[in-house]
Amino acid sequence: MSKGVQHIFSEVSHTYELVNHLLTFGLDVFWRRRASCTAAKGGGERWLDVCSGTGETAAYLQRYADSRASVVTADFSLPMTRVALHKHEAKQIAMTLADAKQLPYPDDTFDVVIITFATRNINNSRDGLLKHLREFRRVLKPGGRFVNLETSQPKSRLIRWLFHLYIRITVKPLGSFISGSKSGYAYLSYTIPRFYSAEEFARMLSDAGFMNASFERLTLGLAAIHRAIKP
Repeated sequence: MSKGVQHIFSEVSHTYELVNHLLTFGLDVFWRRRASCTAAKGGGERWLDVCSGTGETAAYLQRYADSRASVVTADFSLPMTRVALHKHEAKQIAMTLADAKQLPYPDDTFDVVIITFATRNINNSRDGLLKHLREFRRVLKPGGRFVNLETSQPKSRLIRWLFHLYIRITVKPLGSFISGSKSGYAYLSYTIPRFYSAEEFARMLSDAGFMNASFERLTLGLAAIHRAIKP
């Protein structure tokens, strides 16, 4: 991710969760829980939450983890990580400051890599996103699972149009008002309508070297959970 994006997330760290809950009417909580449950189902000993932010997903993963599993986070924003450290589950989670494009872990380290609501922010270009996806694949063990939760593009033209209209009229003004960051929520309102459809992103996972890429649409296609395996 760029320095500009890093600054944006540092700027909105203390209100990030609140704004997400308000803008999605709490649906983001349901979506994160579902993605975390999906990631945890296959078990394993080491789980990585990349671009972890304020640690919401990591906290859910920790709740689903059995006694053998350890949860690790990686995020490049110190202010976001500081918020994560205040969560009750933080004492059981290994938190790392790291950029997603160059993770400080050896090849074949993790049984699961999960990323939630951050993929569109590493989407500066198709090639740039593919490089990140290949980095996530690198740190997965063979047979390891990749899980991606992100906003998506509804198949229905009407629902897609309404979704994009809602983003235009609410994300920037409400997010800016609560967080005090006009640039932060101007950026976020720009990225959501421009992210890939569920089908397009599944093809990108295959192009990045994953296999068995599949997806589940959530809430009329407003978001999607993608799953894939490292060969």
